[in-house]
Amino acid sequence: MNEFYGYERPDGGVGIRNHLLVIAPIDCSYEPARQVAAQVEGAVAVTQYLGCRADEMLVNALVGTGRNPNVAGILLFGLGCEVLTNDILMEGLRDTGKPIESIVIQEDGGTIQSMEKGVRALQSMAQEVGELRREAFPLSELTLAVECGGSDATSGLAANPAVGVAADRLIEEGGTVIFSEPQEMIGTQHILARRAVSESVAKDIYEMIEKQEKRLNAMGVDSRYMSKGNIDGGLTTIEEKSLGAIRKGGTKPIQGVLWNTWDRFDLPDEPGLYLQDGTGWDVPSVTHMVAAGAQVVCFTSGRGSTTGHAVAPVIKITGNPKTYGNLEDNIDINAGTILDGGESLNSVGRRIFYEMVSVTNGKKTKAEALGFKDYVVFGRSRAAERLLGHC
Repeated sequence: MNEFYGYERPDGGVGIRNHLLVIAPIDCSYEPARQVAAQVEGAVAVTQYLGCRADEMLVNALVGTGRNPNVAGILLFGLGCEVLTNDILMEGLRDTGKPIESIVIQEDGGTIQSMEKGVRALQSMAQEVGELRREAFPLSELTLAVECGGSDATSGLAANPAVGVAADRLIEEGGTVIFSEPQEMIGTQHILARRAVSESVAKDIYEMIEKQEKRLNAMGVDSRYMSKGNIDGGLTTIEEKSLGAIRKGGTKPIQGVLWNTWDRFDLPDEPGLYLQDGTGWDVPSVTHMVAAGAQVVCFTSGRGSTTGHAVAPVIKITGNPKTYGNLEDNIDINAGTILDGGESLNSVGRRIFYEMVSVTNGKKTKAEALGFKDYVVFGRSRAAERLLGHC
């Protein structure tokens, strides 16, 4: 199995879904944007809740989401007096060649007229997108994001290493894998750095993780902090959690760190495994990996998770047989068979890989079937970063 069926975009990307994305650059216009999207099949609305500012990190996240290959067309739906305008987003999206429309409520006749225009614009895009047909592409065109949330003792023993097997297999096929959450890597810098393809990449790995540790300490959060769910799930130390978390990235060499700052938002520039400078919060972590180009997500959870994503299918995996029994409506893969002795690690890893290919070919994940479209953008404080000496 070395190919999948997807949709080629004008900029050369290959999508596995045909979403129409409605972007409200400010939450003030999100409710009408959401209602517009709800009236057209295949459309989804997103926004950010970090204030009225033209922050480059926010721009990068919203533009990156629009540029993701899973997005077939874009409607920018602004209010009109916001700092982060439709025009700013248009500047970053225009060269994709995708159909893009812009509506501004204060300039286009108010809410009702603007919503009518929005629905008509999306309807036209939906008809155009409906004519697209899937074509065969090599797996090297895929970028996978790997994430963990609600970890327990089974995550590092079963679910994460099984996802790592699938990640290795995709990289062997010429694909790309991204994993983030630097605070979930604290204490493992030396292990990850040994896998770096160069001294400069190793230096970046140390820098990324140590910066995140400083941020936590500055907020008064012990870098050894674990959530109540982690502790109740049987994890005893942050080292134990981190050693388990990094296993979802597999065993391949690390090609680089994808920095996410006001000055740069890095994308993978060649196949292989990458770390992304991001957050430890599940949904925004996924959002930013998808903004960096990931078309599909593998999300492990020992305690259980319901999350999906606005434009990328999320395959959820648990290593806990009890969790799978309790949340079978949400979890796609039961990796608890490893701990039950019914299946080997490699067998479950292959099963995850084949499920991923099936999803890229159109199979709906359980989160997609339930209509879950999670989307959260995270940002950082410039003042705090300056005080910490990070910029």
